[in-house]
Amino acid sequence: MNGASREALAAARERLDALTDSTSVDAGSLADELAAVTALLHREVSLRRVLTDPAQAGEAKAELAQRLLGTQVSGPAADLVAGMVRSRWSRSRDLVDALEQLADTADLTAAQKAGKLDDVEDELFRFGRIVSGSTGLRAALTDRKATTSAKSELLRSLLGGRAQSATERLVTRLVTAPRGRSLESGLESLSKLAAERRERMVAIVTSAVPLSDPQKRRLGAALAKVYGRQMHLNLDVDPEVLGGIRVQVGDEVINGSLADRLEDASRRLAS
Repeated sequence: MNGASREALAAARERLDALTDSTSVDAGSLADELAAVTALLHREVSLRRVLTDPAQAGEAKAELAQRLLGTQVSGPAADLVAGMVRSRWSRSRDLVDALEQLADTADLTAAQKAGKLDDVEDELFRFGRIVSGSTGLRAALTDRKATTSAKSELLRSLLGGRAQSATERLVTRLVTAPRGRSLESGLESLSKLAAERRERMVAIVTSAVPLSDPQKRRLGAALAKVYGRQMHLNLDVDPEVLGGIRVQVGDEVINGSLADRLEDASRRLAS
């Protein structure tokens, strides 16, 4: 992806992170719903084009998505898709690719919450090695004449009870709905997503007043440079916060004003 689609995907990933950071949202169920929407829009080309038509108002496209999906998926899933179609996409296919990536990310997030992300990453790698070393297995998994149920059953016999449930779901979606991807490139993409998720850090930011978008971007960039990792901000407002802001990254708590902390981060970078 490039241009508008890349920006739209980045915004969608932030919204997904905000959703899955909530304890009220089941990331695994959300992954299944996003995968179902992916399949729908992959199949219904005309609908996909309507939802990504730059000549149509974003709010009108969002309302259409809500009407179509509101009774089919949960509120969080419908809201996430509605937010995505408000964005501008360079190609209609990019919306489907983005949804597919978000579904995979949601499954990886579920594994991360369960403390199993490292296992999933390792299992994806090992499964890729097994496939590359067995031409017969690769042929069976990529056979276009084989039914979806037959491929799913084969994967259950290989992975069921031997791998994390997230690993089985991710691999099964890739094999049964490759959408033009090779098995090898799909497994590689999943491994990269898992690595990105493992490296992601969360900063819990509590401020006396809501932060503006420029302030959030500056704070996120400064924290990412200080900690050397991608940083996601969980934002909360508490008028009682002393010094104007409180940031918690892991076990470390940083207190002080936003300006003071940004200046301190700059000094740490320069030293």
